[in-house]
Amino acid sequence: MTILLNKSNLYNTFDVSSFEELETSFVNISPSMTEYYLSDLASVSSEELYLNKSNIQKSLTIDSYSLYLDYSDDIYLEITQNQDSDAQALW
Repeated sequence: MTILLNKSNLYNTFDVSSFEELETSFVNISPSMTEYYLSDLASVSSEELYLNKSNIQKSLTIDSYSLYLDYSDDIYLEITQNQDSDAQALW
């Protein structure tokens, strides 16, 4: 699932002013909180989009969450589901 994030909401959530500062912010916050905040931001937008990865300028990946900054300065969040963890949850 890939969604377009509201840049100001993302920056305010992690108390940063640019995409480059996000990585530093992720290091200072526990991984579970980072994932919680990203999941919360994803829940605000329900419209799934196609992301042309050839337009990506920068990216950050945290577990199953990937943030992409494109050349238009839009920020996308891609959430990938790990099939192994789904199978393990059944046991």
